[in-house]
Amino acid sequence: MWNRPQGVKVIGLISGTSMDAIDVAVAELSLDGRTVVLTPVEHDEHPFPEELRRPPTSAADLCALDTKLGQAFAEVAARYQGDLVSSLGQTVHHWVEDGRCLGTLQLGQPAWIAEATGLPVVADLRVRDVAAGGHGAPLASTLDALWLAGLAEAEGGTATALNIGGIANITKVSPDGVIAYDTGPGNALMDAAMTVLSGGLRTRDTDGEYARRGEVHAELLDRLLADPYYARPAPKSTGKEHFNRAYLDRVSEGLTMPAEDFLATLTELTARTIAAECEGTVIGSGGGMSNPVLVESLGRLVDLRTSDELGLPAAGKEAYLAALLGFLTWHGLPANVPSATGAAGPRPLGSITPGRGPLRLPEPVITAVTGLTIRRRARQSDGGDHART
Repeated sequence: MWNRPQGVKVIGLISGTSMDAIDVAVAELSLDGRTVVLTPVEHDEHPFPEELRRPPTSAADLCALDTKLGQAFAEVAARYQGDLVSSLGQTVHHWVEDGRCLGTLQLGQPAWIAEATGLPVVADLRVRDVAAGGHGAPLASTLDALWLAGLAEAEGGTATALNIGGIANITKVSPDGVIAYDTGPGNALMDAAMTVLSGGLRTRDTDGEYARRGEVHAELLDRLLADPYYARPAPKSTGKEHFNRAYLDRVSEGLTMPAEDFLATLTELTARTIAAECEGTVIGSGGGMSNPVLVESLGRLVDLRTSDELGLPAAGKEAYLAALLGFLTWHGLPANVPSATGAAGPRPLGSITPGRGPLRLPEPVITAVTGLTIRRRARQSDGGDHART
């Protein structure tokens, strides 16, 4: 029998592949037997520095970007109170060849975060899974597998957690196990197209404004759906190193259409490639869920709900994921799902940068966790009532 550790308040940080904001969430986390109890405290997003969107082209650029991203994350983290910071950083490259992930690079030097906050920082959370033969993604499968196990069992079938960022990923949870992978582009191609079509004035099709006015271009959609990535078996992962502006230039060569039709077609692509992989009730989150045209298209194809309905704010889910991963690492627990990432087995993830004081880790937890409960925080007006599940 192991001693139950005290609760930890973790500040989770992430900048997704869309590079539209630095997302932050503060969560109170504790263990109740084999179950992690996560109480969302607050979440927000902060503007992503425009000058950091440009891809690095030299070692000097890479060094500067790592430093400036670390400083940007540090500035955000310093605004919040916690015991620990967990940063998923900014993915700048995901190296995949012949369906195998050979490396992954996330920037945002954690030393800057530790220096600004005085707190220990868990970071570089993907590489250990890659070293163990996995894809280092989607790590959302860790939260989803624990969280949705009860829902899948209650419904006697499969529940699918969906996150639509720059790349869309799913986690399918059933009584038979867990599988997770990237389905393909989420917002990445729509954002790339909008950036080009607006001359750089807009980086996204806000509220699906363009897509709603357009019609799906059948030939373009057929070309897009012919991409071999969709037919590859899971586990698999991809990123903006594949689905980017150059990709759009190649696939649309020789075709002419209004900007509205181009956006409508890319939105339909995202909806169809996601829907083709989902089973059972689908719990959606991520920035793509704020695009009403995409949500409407998905809603016609799958039984779609939002994570808010189950107590986890959709807008902050990835940052809460970062907090959960940091909590697991802090307690010496594995934080990957091998059946989802393809790793050889469960692994503790990340590295820890000490804060201002001596690094004092809790006693490792030696019993694996098997569930996650989302608990609503009691409001001050509740007179101190316990948080409600």
